[in-house]
Amino acid sequence: MIYVTGDVHGQADRFWEKAFRRLTKRDTLFILGDFGFLWDGGPAEKKNLAWLQKRPYRILFLDGCHENFDMLARYPEEEFLGGRARHIGGNLYYICRGSLLEMEGRSFFCLGGGESDDIEDREEGVNWWRAELPTPEELAACREKLEERDWQVDYILTHDAPDKILKFMGNPGRKGEVLNVLQLFLDELNEKARYTQWLFGRYHADRRLGTKMQEVFRGLVPLSSEESPKKSWIFRKK
Repeated sequence: MIYVTGDVHGQADRFWEKAFRRLTKRDTLFILGDFGFLWDGGPAEKKNLAWLQKRPYRILFLDGCHENFDMLARYPEEEFLGGRARHIGGNLYYICRGSLLEMEGRSFFCLGGGESDDIEDREEGVNWWRAELPTPEELAACREKLEERDWQVDYILTHDAPDKILKFMGNPGRKGEVLNVLQLFLDELNEKARYTQWLFGRYHADRRLGTKMQEVFRGLVPLSSEESPKKSWIFRKK
């Protein structure tokens, strides 16, 4: 079974919660950004990383706003389930932006990244990295892959959400009216893609937003193999 959860921010106790302890070697867990266990490289962090790599289930994480991208880049990139990943060790993998994974007969479009709302309070290379936002080249590569599939995938997994969804949610965390390159792309994705479900993290809540969009934080969401891809109509332009 494939499961999805939201930001863990380096908190190992999340994995001791009852729902997580039920996962087995047959399961895969997606974390939708702000993984947080690759941040300062200290002894406690290394201990937690070693522990996570030994979990019986596979852990796949996207990048969020708050990652040490210099540390992530030290791990070699490799082919993984039809996409690209950086193997952190054991059963732990970072899923590269724009990867289209094939798992259990279903397709997953994965895109991390997001713009920090408190950049002015952060120091570049210490607790903030410009790489938190995808480059135009990365997004162009995403577009090309999706066009090859006529923009149809089973699941979309992201850290951030389209601007239309943020407006529906009351613009949590948004500052100003100018959209960044990621939000522009996510709006385009929402307009063109046909998918079963779109799940995103970042905004620290668990709730469904219509029938096809879901915000995930502390929840553990199972992705049922009985669902079939349908054209997304909620939050689309009339």
